[in-house]
Formats: sequence, C-alpha cells, structure tokens
Amino acid sequence: MNTAIKPSELVLEPQDNERLANLCGQFDEHLRQVEQSLGVQIKNRGNSFWLHGNARSTELARVVLQDLYGNAENASIDSAEVHIALQKAGIEATMSHQVKATEGKVLPIKTRGGVIKPVGANQHRYLAAIAEHDISFGIGPAGTGKTYLAVACAVDALDKQQVQRILLVRPAVEAGERLGFLPGDLAQKIDPYLRPLYDALHEMLGVERVVKLMERKVIEVAPLAYMRGRTLSEAFVILDEAQNTTMEQMRMFLTRIGFGSKVVVNGDISQVDLPRGQRSGLRHAAKILRDVEGVSFIQFESGDVVRHPLVQRIVNAYESYDSAEAVKYEDVDD
Repeated sequence: MNTAIKPSELVLEPQDNERLANLCGQFDEHLRQVEQSLGVQIKNRGNSFWLHGNARSTELARVVLQDLYGNAENASIDSAEVHIALQKAGIEATMSHQVKATEGKVLPIKTRGGVIKPVGANQHRYLAAIAEHDISFGIGPAGTGKTYLAVACAVDALDKQQVQRILLVRPAVEAGERLGFLPGDLAQKIDPYLRPLYDALHEMLGVERVVKLMERKVIEVAPLAYMRGRTLSEAFVILDEAQNTTMEQMRMFLTRIGFGSKVVVNGDISQVDLPRGQRSGLRHAAKILRDVEGVSFIQFESGDVVRHPLVQRIVNAYESYDSAEAVKYEDVDD
C-alpha cells in the first residue's frame, strides 16, 4: 500500500545547464508529463529537484529523471522518449521475481543498428520463450514490439548460423483489398503487407545486405497461401498479422515446420480483417495449443505499448468497449 511521505530530494550530477534544459523541456513540458503520468509534483532549482507524492510514485519519478538526465547528455529529448522512460520504470517496478530471474537469462541482441534490449516483463518473457521453444506465439495490441523483437531474434539466429534462412510470412488480407489487383510480380504484390518487417530488417542489417540476402534466397518473403506443400527446415519463420489467418491456414502453416526451425507467430485478435463469419486461426490456436509441449504463448497488454502514449489510451478504450459488448452477446467461438 502506498503511503504519503515528505518531499523527496534528488540532485542530478554533474550539474550541466544544457542537460537540465534538455531534461525539463520547453516550459518544463517534460516535467509536467512526468507529473501527469505518475501523479506527483516536481519542483526544481538548478539541478536540485523536490518530488512530492506517495512513496512509490516519487521513487518512479526519481528513476525516470535519472534515466532521462543520462540520455540528455548527448541528444535532445522528446515526449516519446519521456513516455518510454515512464513506461519502462513502471513496468520494471512491478516485474515478478519469476520474470526478474528470466531477465537475467535474456541477453541483449546486437545488430548493425545497435543493441536491442527488451523493455518490461512481457518483452523479457517473449524473448525467453522464443529462445526456449520451437514455436512461440505473441498476442496483443499494436506497438508492443512483437514484430520488431521477432525480427531481431531471426537476425541474431542467422548471424550465429543457428538457421540457414529467414522466412517472412503474412496472410494477404487487408481491410477488404485483394492482392491480385495490385500491380507487379509476387514479391511486389506482397511487399506493402510486409513493410514493418522490411523496416526492421533494414535497421538491423542495412538495406544493401538485405537486398543481397534476398537475392540469394537467404531472406524470403511469401504470402501464407503459398506455404502449402512446403517443409521448412533450418529456418527462422515469422508469421505476422496472424489474426487474419483462417483455422485451416493456421493448421497448414504450423504443420510445415521441419527440423532445426524456429517459428514465431504474432497477431492482435482485436483487429481481425477476415470476412464476417470466418473464425480467426490465431484465436482458435490460442485455445487448443495452450498445453502443447514446445509451444509458448505470451500475452501482451495495453501497458506494454511503447508507441505514442495516445496509442495506449486508444487500446484501453477499445478493450473497455469490447468487454462491454461481450456482456451483451455470447462469444460465437464458445
């Protein structure tokens, strides 16, 4: 239980007026953002800060300000970075002992674009699950890092020669549009659907290397419908936007797995674009495969969103609406 305490003092060292200005933001907007998020009051004179609030909130504010002050040394700070620092501090403060133990086993992933570290409990569990299981499911709202971290794991496995290739798969379903009406060959048709995966690959490997690896078929992209009849051995396979698979497609895909392969299936069951009446293969798989040995499921929540803070509030609003609607109507899947 949180208890009120007297104002807590924080002195940020070394004193640097430019860093302090960067930390506080124009008209102290960054400090106001921390105040609003944590329910504290922050007053400062130079590099001395006084934090007013309950014990837990002031401790979180202390962690956030110290983190941001360190980042302010070499780069400017914007509201997005403040949001991520707030989220990181809040999530890590509530991580269970079990997840803390898992955190020590998850090594940072080094790529051309820099070192990638998980933020928060569920991202740690997600990376640990991918490392320990042949098939891992990441289910949750947009902006929780599911796709980005999966690509990072794929690149890491390829660099360590744990797999021979990376295969990126996605169902060609997009809000009523039809793949066949797009111009170009197969690769050009599927490209727009795989843009988030490409962006992550370009950041981690560089555009030139990605192009060369694709020319050599070390990195391959394919619509889900083209997976039938294939056996995928010694490959890291990512199925993205899996909420738009049918039950038949999901079954077909999961039975393509060969020896030495690693599979990550990602999706958000709240954003299904399948025709009305068709049941999501991801939703179905989450119900029937939970207890299958070698398969893991990580459920991300709105609190794991690392995008603009408004995205988190939007996700919460839709979840509240869906919960209210569920009271009115029975789930047709049950």
